[in-house]
Amino acid sequence: MPSFFSRYRTIFSISLNKKMLKYKRVLLKLSGESLQGDQGYGISTVMLNAYCKEIASAVNHGAQVAIVIGGGNIFRGLSGTTKGFDRVTGDQMGMLATVINSLALESALTNHGLKAKVLTSIRMEPVGEYYSAHKARELLNNGVVAILAGGTSNPFFTTDTAAALRGVEIEADVLLKGTRVDGIYTADPEKDPAATRYINLTFEEAYSKQLKVMDLTAFTMCGENNLPIVVFDMNKPDNLSKVILGENIGTLVKK
Repeated sequence: MPSFFSRYRTIFSISLNKKMLKYKRVLLKLSGESLQGDQGYGISTVMLNAYCKEIASAVNHGAQVAIVIGGGNIFRGLSGTTKGFDRVTGDQMGMLATVINSLALESALTNHGLKAKVLTSIRMEPVGEYYSAHKARELLNNGVVAILAGGTSNPFFTTDTAAALRGVEIEADVLLKGTRVDGIYTADPEKDPAATRYINLTFEEAYSKQLKVMDLTAFTMCGENNLPIVVFDMNKPDNLSKVILGENIGTLVKK
């Protein structure tokens, strides 16, 4: 049986590890396109497993992780209007695409030894439990990765807006926007080699400089509710853990 002192050291070690976190509860926003990897469509198991590894590392550090993922790798609602769908129908199809991605993520996270659960903004039991902020917070407090699917359940709103809304509702410490770029730049770094990365920005600066952090509705919601945003490169190993531990990864936008 472990001695009192060995148990105390274990408890102290765990507590110290959790105190090191800059962000305890996070809302991680992932794009659907990121899941397709190099194959150009659908879900790449390579990318899915890579993301699960990053999320598992964050959870093991003591973070509470909620996730909103887009559906652009399967169907993008806005592009549906060019294919004969009306906007409402197209957006509803896009919402269902986010549920497919969320289910794939739930299954993969479970295979990595994590507890994960899909909550949907549209009733579709038994595919997923109907979302409520109370239920999501309860899952997070119990160490479960909460995957929040279906967008806002309303057409004309992006998954960026869904991420901002859910982040505010679950009382997240930060909204982490995982992208393929390592932050916010003065210009498009893929087009302008002279572009430089911002380390810190205020919401006012980002708005006045017309920097495309996320859509305006989502950005405004974060600003009005004092929910900071970190834009970072999710495809670089260990970046997610580095962000929650407080390293200067990506670009931080706050008041």
